[in-house]
Amino acid sequence: MILKRGTIVSRQDILWTCIWVGGLIVLGIWDGLFLNSPAFVMVQTAFRNTVLACTFVLLLSLLFGWASGIALHFLETNNRPLYLLTTFALNVLRSVPQIIGTLIGYVILTFFLGRGILNSQTSQLAWMSLVIALVVFQEVTDLVRERIAHYSKLEFFHAMLSCGIKEHRIINREILWKNSRAHLLNKLVSIFATAIFLQCSIDFIVSVGLSTDVSLSNFPVTLGSLLAKLDSKQDILAIGTILKDITSIRSLFFEHLQGISTACIIVFSLFCLYKISQGLARHYRL
Repeated sequence: MILKRGTIVSRQDILWTCIWVGGLIVLGIWDGLFLNSPAFVMVQTAFRNTVLACTFVLLLSLLFGWASGIALHFLETNNRPLYLLTTFALNVLRSVPQIIGTLIGYVILTFFLGRGILNSQTSQLAWMSLVIALVVFQEVTDLVRERIAHYSKLEFFHAMLSCGIKEHRIINREILWKNSRAHLLNKLVSIFATAIFLQCSIDFIVSVGLSTDVSLSNFPVTLGSLLAKLDSKQDILAIGTILKDITSIRSLFFEHLQGISTACIIVFSLFCLYKISQGLARHYRL
């Protein structure tokens, strides 16, 4: 079957976005029918908090990356010493592994919680998002600098400067907004997936306990923290019973829904986001 160019099926990014949303809706309906009410509410809350936090990560990463990329461009030509100092500071931050940097941020959060600071769930989610954004925003910075460097070599850039158009307007409007939106969108999809992975990974580490006063229960429930709960762990371990008794697979999707649903949301979301990113890169030839 030959598909016309431009259809939903040929646009893999749109196709996998529909699959992702549709899959989550189907899973939500199934949980609503067979998962007990308290657990269903907990899964909904965990999903909402995770999406909210990761969306905030996107906004902060875009803001920090866009601002730092442009700042480095102007510092490189106008203030070389400050440029070198800023580059050194960013490279030091870049040298810290993302998982370690995020863990340090969570350790600081436990310090705040132990002293009665950041008690509201909103402020805790905002802090988590800020920490993750600080360890991933340089991916946007690198992209912004790459796009500026590429277009700065073209004739239209110098022609617009000769016409009296200010350089910051050329960079923000003509280069980044008009000619780099697809690149930025693709990068933000990748950052969204990275944020989910980092948050879920750190929640598992936090589940061991970072202090005697602060535990996983002190943090807002997210998909990672929900998966680290004892009930969810038992649900995941129940998958092993299939190896002994294949008929027990029927009970998995009715009696162990909390853990399996949470795990499915995480894995399914990461897989779909990867496919969406690939589809964007293929469609826009990035």
